[in-house]
Amino acid sequence: MPESPLSTSSSPAARRRYAIVGLGSRHELYQDAVEVTHAAHAELVAVCDVNPGRIDVARQRSRRNGAALPRGYIAPDFDLMLREQRPDIVIVTTSDASHHDYLIRAMEAGCDVITEKPMTTEAESCRRILETRARTGRNCRVTFNYRYSPPRSQVKDILMSGEIGDVLSVDFHWLLNTHHGADYFRRWHAQKRNSGGLFVHKATHHFDLVNWWLGAQPVSVMATGKREFYTPAMARRLGLSGPHERCLTCPEQAKCGFFLDLAGTAKLKSLYLDHETHDGYWRDRCIFRPEIDIEDTMNALVSYSTGATLSYSLNAFNAWEGYTVAFNGTKGRLEHSIVESVYVNGTETVQGGVAEDGVKIRVIPLRGSGYDLDPWSAAGDHGGGDRLMLEDIFLPEPPADKYLRAADERAGAQSILVGIAANRSLQTGAQVKIADLVPGLVSPDTAPMPSRLDPVPMPTRSLD
Repeated sequence: MPESPLSTSSSPAARRRYAIVGLGSRHELYQDAVEVTHAAHAELVAVCDVNPGRIDVARQRSRRNGAALPRGYIAPDFDLMLREQRPDIVIVTTSDASHHDYLIRAMEAGCDVITEKPMTTEAESCRRILETRARTGRNCRVTFNYRYSPPRSQVKDILMSGEIGDVLSVDFHWLLNTHHGADYFRRWHAQKRNSGGLFVHKATHHFDLVNWWLGAQPVSVMATGKREFYTPAMARRLGLSGPHERCLTCPEQAKCGFFLDLAGTAKLKSLYLDHETHDGYWRDRCIFRPEIDIEDTMNALVSYSTGATLSYSLNAFNAWEGYTVAFNGTKGRLEHSIVESVYVNGTETVQGGVAEDGVKIRVIPLRGSGYDLDPWSAAGDHGGGDRLMLEDIFLPEPPADKYLRAADERAGAQSILVGIAANRSLQTGAQVKIADLVPGLVSPDTAPMPSRLDPVPMPTRSLD
């Protein structure tokens, strides 16, 4: 990343100055990376949040990390923070719908930016980010940690090798169980104005994987969706008299299988329950309340610049967690699946851990016998993906990456625009073209894929 004009660094060896805005549970990944793992070349100079209580929690984390305490700023003082602390890079981990505001203001102040996915939630704010990036010349990084997960990189490697030829279609089905899936319906994600719904907040990971796996650009989207499980009617079908307001005061805690014990979960208590008086945010809203407006069951059909098509589904109330994906190519088929562990954001359980034998990769040639491959693996969160991504972000000279896993605002735009187009298709019932949302979008850098002119193997025997 180029040196910020506001930087106080005097040499390439000086530590880069970071600020983090948004201090929910996800920010801790970056705080620990700056203050512990990569402290030799990074320092956290400021933290910022709407809630002063969470600012104190973040500063206490710095003390436990043995780092200098960053200066704390309340959200209305974000611009003051930029002027006073002069960060080189601002990391944005706020709620999704506010990402663009902080990204734009930071780039205009001369800072590079790193943002959690999704980059933003609406087409207009996406255009504004792209325009600001082009006008200011600052760098914008989108943290797609799924790309770095070893088995997903292995899928990319197989596709790059040409083993199954040109990919003509993809079938991708993602399942959230009723621990992880339900968590989106009790938090701020449950309103589209905050998250864009699961088509944007969650599926941006999945659409980015397909965009990256294929090395192709999405062209158009058709979608369907509904909310059928997380509803007042389902509460009654499950024998509850609710919905009620929240788990903390729910009179049916003992009989509801979705009860979340904020008071009894140390991390959630310290981040949220102890600081509700500052912003009124309840982390444990009832998942069956009527004002929820996001879907829990979604399907999309996406066409790509290469002619490939994606058939995608997301279900948020399944009996197991994970996904299956299959690539149908001119030379064969690649099948990949992962069964993931239980996950509730902010608890001690970790997403990306897998059940025994939970990762499978199989190649089936057009002619001949199929064969299974030993999945690549690594230690750490998200199947080892977080550690590799953080090295790519924070190392002064990250190793060369033939898979081009680092993602910028172009990749961030293309992933969210599939979800934004899907939301628009839900409203209109019509196919939505990506170019109508953001005209002139430049393609991201992609790793080389096999030529679509490669010969296709012909049958060697009769199929009688």
